[in-house]
Amino acid sequence: MSARTSRRLVTLTVAASAAALLVAGCTSNTEDTSDDSSADAPAAAEGAGSSENDETGETVVIGFSAPAADHGWMGAITKAAVAEADRFDDVELRQAEATNDVSLQISQIETFINDGVDAIVLLPFDGAALTEVATKAMEAGIPVINVDREFSSPFAARSTVLGDNYGMGVSAGTYICEQLGDTPDAVVAEIAGIDSLPLTQDRSQGFADALGDCGLDVDNRVAADFTVQGGEQATSNLLQSAPQIDAIWNHDDDQGVGVLAAIENAGRDEFFMVGGAGSKDVMEHIQSGDSVLQATVIYPSTQAADAIELARLVVQNKSMGDLVSVGVPRTVQLFAPVVTADNVEQYLPTAFES
Repeated sequence: MSARTSRRLVTLTVAASAAALLVAGCTSNTEDTSDDSSADAPAAAEGAGSSENDETGETVVIGFSAPAADHGWMGAITKAAVAEADRFDDVELRQAEATNDVSLQISQIETFINDGVDAIVLLPFDGAALTEVATKAMEAGIPVINVDREFSSPFAARSTVLGDNYGMGVSAGTYICEQLGDTPDAVVAEIAGIDSLPLTQDRSQGFADALGDCGLDVDNRVAADFTVQGGEQATSNLLQSAPQIDAIWNHDDDQGVGVLAAIENAGRDEFFMVGGAGSKDVMEHIQSGDSVLQATVIYPSTQAADAIELARLVVQNKSMGDLVSVGVPRTVQLFAPVVTADNVEQYLPTAFES
């Protein structure tokens, strides 16, 4: 039996025992201020450590499929994944055409299975709809790394890389509390995305929970549709109905282009605004201080790039660097930090174009 066949059989066993696998984050929730103190740390498992992991190994063929780049964040997802694959001499990326057609995306995954790729990185247009074909890949011994939109079965993926939608709301609400906590009658507004989506509901719930901790609540709320036009229309409606606002949280920086346009057209500047996702446009506004934008909350557009890294590690039977535990975590949920003028330069390099 070849080493690669053996690894694939192990993948099936891993999928059947998900509850026993480590759940951990790929990034730290705090800035890295550590020095080289590895001598004082527990010995890491053999194979762990970023320097060893980066050494060229057996070539890994990765099939990659994602939705169409009809949104700045989605475009950045694909761009970062391709760039990460290019960084490794031992990764061959086979990129399927970006599509919002569920049937076509299913067909793409079936092609990857028939071609016998070593791993699949998949950001599904619809997680539930892609669950069956992802499970088929796993059963064929091809590890699937699920990105952002979860499958409806734990057997459909070896690992899942997620942003933190609830955490975004918590981060935004906590920041606003820090600014307005001494003003119990402050008026807080919220410009959401598409209300029918669980991600929007999670963001709103996290926001409400965080505000509640400091005695504030959402006084005015509108929903847009993650587009510039939708953001402008929803914000115009909000500003007409709310003559006084102290703070606004806008869920999405792409629709935020329209949000800012509506604010400028209305001549309103008595409030500060917090964005969401982490676009370059918003970060530049924060950096220059030329608008009501004071902060934004990151929803990483590096998720698929992280998935490329994990797929390579899984196929090469390596462990994740900086973790003592052997193997790659079952779930990786990325942190949702707040970007302000104080730390914007740290996040600008990974910001996406709206």
